[in-house]
Amino acid sequence: MSVTAAAGFRAAAATAGLKASGTPDVALVVNDGPRHDAAAVFTSNRCKANPVLWTERTITDGRLRAVVLNSGGANCYNGPEGFQTTHSSAELVGELLDGGAFDVGVCSTGMIGPLLDREKLESGIRSAHDALSTGDDAGTAAATAIMTTDTRPKQAASAGDGWTVGGMAKGAGMLAPGLATMLVVITTDAVVDAPVLDAALREATRTTFDRLDTDGCMSTNDTVILMASGASGVEANHDALAASVTAVCADLTAQLWTDAEGAHHDIEIVVTGAASDDDAVTAGRAVARSNLFKAAVFGKDPNWGRVLAAVGTTDAVFDPHDITVTMNGVMVCRAGGTEAGDPVDDVDMSGRHLRVGVDLGAGEASATILTSDLTHEYVHENSAYST
Repeated sequence: MSVTAAAGFRAAAATAGLKASGTPDVALVVNDGPRHDAAAVFTSNRCKANPVLWTERTITDGRLRAVVLNSGGANCYNGPEGFQTTHSSAELVGELLDGGAFDVGVCSTGMIGPLLDREKLESGIRSAHDALSTGDDAGTAAATAIMTTDTRPKQAASAGDGWTVGGMAKGAGMLAPGLATMLVVITTDAVVDAPVLDAALREATRTTFDRLDTDGCMSTNDTVILMASGASGVEANHDALAASVTAVCADLTAQLWTDAEGAHHDIEIVVTGAASDDDAVTAGRAVARSNLFKAAVFGKDPNWGRVLAAVGTTDAVFDPHDITVTMNGVMVCRAGGTEAGDPVDDVDMSGRHLRVGVDLGAGEASATILTSDLTHEYVHENSAYST
């Protein structure tokens, strides 16, 4: 049930002192082979952190031996010295594994701007290397070390036909799409070529991480890495691998969603009747990013007018008089409000989950976007983040 669920992988965590809390802040995931195929997707934010710039280069040959991750600092927008810290981290891991720096992916998370303490980081990497182990405890330790504002580690696994996919993730804020929306490491012991890994990963992220949009803010560090050890000796075809990778990504997405910073409601926006998948995603995301709608949900106010107003800002194909809106199964809006809906008092918003259905009445396509309400806790946490 972790990043070490697949054979051929070891993981570990260490406390380097990068976090003021003194909790673990360095994680290392190593692929012991016999194969080292890999793929990755990254943030589409044009302002990219040093680890993203590094790993974008190292993944071009479809090969990785290891991934080193740290919390306690994003290592982003801090000049040439920041990039050198990323480079030296990869060099150190490569040296410890008797390999090269370009076989190592690097991920960082935390505040943008400050320099990481390179001496502390490298000490943590050495400690993590010394502690490398297989088994769920090692995977859980690594998943815990990459947490920032997360309240719990996120892990998942899926069994294939003679092979396994496992993974870990971190993320609670700045969850908005751009190929990936957090730090994620996924592993498999299947025998798979890098191009197949890449295709499976992109299929999976498109319908999972890319549709999680809790606060409309895109990070500079977002990275999802998929590594294959081939240790099972069993070859996986594309469809089977894609299904298992998608299952793990969907599980991790749900865990990220329900741990979003300060959230009181987990909001599922299901758009149907769209002319295209893109239209469905566009309409759903507009609702997910409406602060008016999110504030209404926090106040347990089934204000469906804010849903229609958000959809109306998009270029999706629809007739405003054909839209239907439901909230937790209650049809609060019929035909764009031209026909009487059910009483809004029938909507039960006392629980944590809210399912909003939006039927555009324009086609057969659909999509689901996951978001959260806008709470006092979210505002407080993000107003005091750097202090």
